[in-house]
Amino acid sequence: MNAQLKIAGQNPELLGLGSVLVGSLPAALMTDDAPDHYTVEAVFTRKADRDEVDAIQSSEMRDHLSANGYPTVELHVADRRLEIANTNLEELRDGLASVLAQRLAEITTALHTARAQAADRFQIASDREQERAALVAALADAVVFTPPSGSDRSSDDDSRIEDWVEEGGAVRS
Repeated sequence: MNAQLKIAGQNPELLGLGSVLVGSLPAALMTDDAPDHYTVEAVFTRKADRDEVDAIQSSEMRDHLSANGYPTVELHVADRRLEIANTNLEELRDGLASVLAQRLAEITTALHTARAQAADRFQIASDREQERAALVAALADAVVFTPPSGSDRSSDDDSRIEDWVEEGGAVRS
């Protein structure tokens, strides 16, 4: 039997980012009043599952961004969008977008690997349990509740009683 686990929300496609939501950008961009840093919203290529969201918003992701030169960038997942706070379009264009894309692919790949290993362990445990249950059933089927053929149960019982009496297990009357 080959059982396959279907984990809710699991999608084999790598999680990525498609485009920036232009409508969410500050209206003052490319003017004298433009902020240096702001939140940029990017659309995921698919809906992120719970484990992916947890990994994206984790301290490990913050450490990864810091190690790659983006210590002030913060990420938040909102439905099918990634909110990238404390950044700007230039920073994304010049390298942050690549760092994010690579890290999202790594997260998805690591989760797929962990899930595949868990499914393999489950399958092995299931196969072992089926084998054990079959052995127990075979052993139970081998139990026979009939007296051996050709034996006289009353004489056998009498000899057992006599052994018991001689060992001091009973008082003779």
